[in-house]
Amino acid sequence: MNQSSNAKTFRLEIVSSERSLFSGDANFVVVPGVDGELGIFPNHTPLLTKIKPGTLKFHAKDESEETFLFVAGGFLEVQPTVVTVLADTVVRGEEIDQARAEEARRVAEEAISRAPEDKIALATAQAELSYAVAELRTLQKYKGRG
Repeated sequence: MNQSSNAKTFRLEIVSSERSLFSGDANFVVVPGVDGELGIFPNHTPLLTKIKPGTLKFHAKDESEETFLFVAGGFLEVQPTVVTVLADTVVRGEEIDQARAEEARRVAEEAISRAPEDKIALATAQAELSYAVAELRTLQKYKGRG
């Protein structure tokens, strides 16, 4: 597909190690980059950056609502007409298990309170807490979109 410089969409590919979650035209995508959220629109400057756990949001060309996904890290590549998200793990908002994520948050918080001297255990618990909180935020955004 040949897109002009005033294109209103770009090709978006969202894949994880398990599956392809989206492949199609999109109006925008917002990705949780390591240095903050990145909003990508058509004709964005090319870039390559790491993704941190958080909410990925995009609007597909022919959809009425935005789509919310939880991503657990990976890479974002932006080219002139194609944006690719290569994520370690991707979960659709509606597929997030709230009870499991809340339990993971509780367990991580307990581990943090028990491990102030063990730097490795503390770092692991903090990463697990960050992951669980990011999942729960994605679920909140998904449920609150209507």
